[in-house]
Amino acid sequence: MGRPKALLELEGETFLDRLIGLLGAHCLSVLVVLGHQAEMVQAGLKRAAKAAFVLNPDHRRGQLSSLQCGLRALPPDADGVLFTLVDLPAVRPSTIERLARQARLLAAPWLVIPRHQGRRGHPVGCSPELIEELIELPVNAQARAVVHRHLERACYVEVDDPGILRDVDDPAAYQDLLQGSPSP
Repeated sequence: MGRPKALLELEGETFLDRLIGLLGAHCLSVLVVLGHQAEMVQAGLKRAAKAAFVLNPDHRRGQLSSLQCGLRALPPDADGVLFTLVDLPAVRPSTIERLARQARLLAAPWLVIPRHQGRRGHPVGCSPELIEELIELPVNAQARAVVHRHLERACYVEVDDPGILRDVDDPAAYQDLLQGSPSP
């Protein structure tokens, strides 16, 4: 992409600033895991003061290592977590609100997953019991292993929000996002 995805812009703010704002409006705190070019990313944010930052020294091991790093940094009394990737910035505020509200209503253990037109997306919410399972995954696993293990108890939140699926992985996807093209 030529620069960190976290610093790409959508509607006048960086992807990461946008996600900090969206999540911060409905969560007690926002924890951001940084890896590659961490100092540049943090310096490029306007909402850095509204989040706590954790450095993943092993970010080259992949997304799971970053997720685990963030989950380990949660306070021991955390009653759950909503997590997402920085390259899914188009999620709507109403989706975050609905996910957070639904998570508060569920008995443990819980898993909350947004779904648009039958497809699961992000952010995903989970209870402390599932946080431990995610932390214990081996380095070569993927977080979806825990999600798939608990799909029978998942609470799906149906949303009219293609942003939960809109992963910006390359310049073409970024241009489509900026031009308002339909999501895949």
